[in-house]
Amino acid sequence: MARMKREPGRRRRAAADAYVFAVLSLVSFSVLLFSVRSLVVDFRDMGLSMYTGIRGSIHRVTSFVSRTANSIQELADLNREYSELSDRIARYEQLERTSADIRQENERLRQQLGFAETISYRYVAAEIIGYDPDNVFSAFVINKGKKHGVDNNMPVIAYQNGAETLVGKIVQTAQMESLVMPLFDTGSYISSRLAESRLEGIVEGQGNSERPLLMRFVRGRSREEISIGELAVSSGLGGVYPPGIRIGRVSRILYQENDTAIEIELDGTADFSRLEYVFVIDPRSATVEEEIPPEAANG
Repeated sequence: MARMKREPGRRRRAAADAYVFAVLSLVSFSVLLFSVRSLVVDFRDMGLSMYTGIRGSIHRVTSFVSRTANSIQELADLNREYSELSDRIARYEQLERTSADIRQENERLRQQLGFAETISYRYVAAEIIGYDPDNVFSAFVINKGKKHGVDNNMPVIAYQNGAETLVGKIVQTAQMESLVMPLFDTGSYISSRLAESRLEGIVEGQGNSERPLLMRFVRGRSREEISIGELAVSSGLGGVYPPGIRIGRVSRILYQENDTAIEIELDGTADFSRLEYVFVIDPRSATVEEEIPPEAANG
């Protein structure tokens, strides 16, 4: 009887224990479920954050590389455009200089052509094309020779500063070229006369265009008649140079009290540093037979 009473009590306690166990299991499972879901969510968030950070870094790197490449390309394009513009400006400047040179050349040729129309002798117009190294660069070469009627001892004149001036004479000829000995050469002797006082003498060169010419054998007693700046011209004596061609101007008178003759220094009227075109004349002919340089004809 007592045993039968204890059996229901045990069943109730077992049922209660089972109920408590079930409740605790359900609570534990719920807690565990929420914890796992939270962990999964945390991993997902972490992965998303890492992906976003990596993608942002890659984007920044690629953007920097792209901007750098674009900058380099733009710099190369700018350098190329700058070079092209610089070359274009240089060409324009060269064209401007060439145009100015052509205008000046045409003006010089017009002046030479105008002077040629006043020459009363047969002449050959020529251009200086070189210098003779065997003569210490004193003599110079012109582009006309025997084929053009040039012969030895023919006078050579030029047109400078609005007037004709004596340059020298032909000393050697070839078919297409000739050699000119300038009046400042030490082997040059020119019968001359002072234009105002009419005193005569012989003009000699001193070997250099920078040094004055020397007029010798002038009467010593006539020095009072000579003026500084007076023009000396060819006298025509000797038959080589025609009379009246400008040679130089008096710069200094050299004399001593007892000298029967005086010497006169002359500044030559020919500017050899600017000499380009000359005229070879034939004093034996007074007829005009013009030969115009091709450059003047084209200008």
